[in-house]
Amino acid sequence: MPLVTSKEMFKKAYEGGYAIGAFNVNNMEIIQGITEAAKEENAPLILQVSAGARKYAKHVYLMKLIEAAIEDTGLPICVHLDHGEDFEICKACIDGGFTSVMIDGSKHPFEENIRLTKQVVDYAHERGVVVEGELGRLAGIEDAINVSEKDAAFTDPDQVQEFVERTGVDSLAIAIGTSHGAYKFKGEPQLRFDILEEIQKRLPGFPIVLHGASSVIPEFVDTINKYGGQMPGAKGVPEEMLRKAASMAVCKINIDSDLRLAMTASIREYFALHPDHFDPRQYLKPARENIKKIVKHKLINVLGCAGKA
Repeated sequence: MPLVTSKEMFKKAYEGGYAIGAFNVNNMEIIQGITEAAKEENAPLILQVSAGARKYAKHVYLMKLIEAAIEDTGLPICVHLDHGEDFEICKACIDGGFTSVMIDGSKHPFEENIRLTKQVVDYAHERGVVVEGELGRLAGIEDAINVSEKDAAFTDPDQVQEFVERTGVDSLAIAIGTSHGAYKFKGEPQLRFDILEEIQKRLPGFPIVLHGASSVIPEFVDTINKYGGQMPGAKGVPEEMLRKAASMAVCKINIDSDLRLAMTASIREYFALHPDHFDPRQYLKPARENIKKIVKHKLINVLGCAGKA
């Protein structure tokens, strides 16, 4: 099966009241853990690559690993650029075989965001690639994303229809209170479902995306802290809130921090229990299993897309 776009995935997800998991990938073990979980749960899948991951692993290596995953699983897989900051990186990923790209113009004024997003849309659509845009800014730190709380901004529902119509984007990432990274909230987490409901009214049937949606599983944070980590107060988005969002207009939920925490927790524990081991296969195998475990949990209990491939 060749790579697919997210267009048909999102149509089914919107109509079915569930969301597709978009999992960030950086290396072989992460790709294997994600795709093995999705195969066992027969779930559609988006593998997304940040600019940092592309620089770390190299474009060609990631694409070959994803091709191997498709051959191994037979799943419909979409490959997506996460947070492309300019036309050049979006173009490089489109030319390099990605089936979906995100152009993140949210740091720019509204008119410049429209201009940049439309430039990417025009190039992508001519080549059969879909585009995700963004309105509003999420706080937090993850990879190259670093937005302070004072610079964060909720999405303005009054702008969404004009933005979508003028750019031609295929999906829209919005800011309703999620945050990048593992330190998301000072108090109790609250998502602005009133904003999501209003956007759904303004854009009926249109797929919405949530970034910064890792739940920061306490089990993994506790393990990291037990074996020398320093992560006091790490807190993510409650899973019941994500389930509610997935039942509404949200068709894509991004998950990155939970994968990093799962992998790091496993490796820290392994070295604490086996300080004399040095074979990477010995500590990366349980790390891969931890990735698989958390992805299966997300597919079944949060996203609701198990059995939907």
